[in-house]
Amino acid sequence: MAGDGRYVLNGDWSIAWPGPFEAAGTRVLYARAADGTESLEAPGPTAEDLYALLQEPNPGIEYEFWVPRQRGAASPLRQPQPRGAGSPQPTPAPPPWDLPSPGPPEPGGRSQRIRHFCQSDFVFQARILATQAVGQETRYEVQVKTPYRHRFPLVSREYVWVSNACGCPRLLPGREYLLMARRHVNREHTLNRILLRDDSYARPWSPREDRLVRDAARRCARPP
Repeated sequence: MAGDGRYVLNGDWSIAWPGPFEAAGTRVLYARAADGTESLEAPGPTAEDLYALLQEPNPGIEYEFWVPRQRGAASPLRQPQPRGAGSPQPTPAPPPWDLPSPGPPEPGGRSQRIRHFCQSDFVFQARILATQAVGQETRYEVQVKTPYRHRFPLVSREYVWVSNACGCPRLLPGREYLLMARRHVNREHTLNRILLRDDSYARPWSPREDRLVRDAARRCARPP
């Protein structure tokens, strides 16, 4: 519902077809999965408040939003809000994937690690807080503990996405991992997220992994 009381979709006991709707000065894309899960995406900016009305107990609403960059830059800044928490603060292989335990490096592992580090947009130590299947994807809610590399803004609480529903790589809540991931922006620029791909680097974090990734950082910075 818009701020003036007008229904944007699914009003007056009618069910709207999934698709785009004009509302709050922007185009809102409405999607509904087979399991009844609904989602709304809008590039913004919004010109008025929008309200979600429920005719049954609230099953839970999760949201993310972008705010403009400081210093006049035009591109949006990703600002996830896990489970309605307060604003996060900035911090200075077929499935299932069974992550290997720390141990002696495999042949060629050093060069592979350096390559992953140099090509990744985000490299950080993460503590897994929660995992959830969202449609055909898996979303990990993580606490960023040690950022080693980030070509784009990185905040203390993030979502890390995997493009499959099996939870692969298998990251366990309560455990800490070293992740090397890429930034993913879709064609419509409605998604701006951290994506852990099938060929990404994901290892249980350990002091040894910390030393190895810092070595990779030094070697990545050297000219070829």
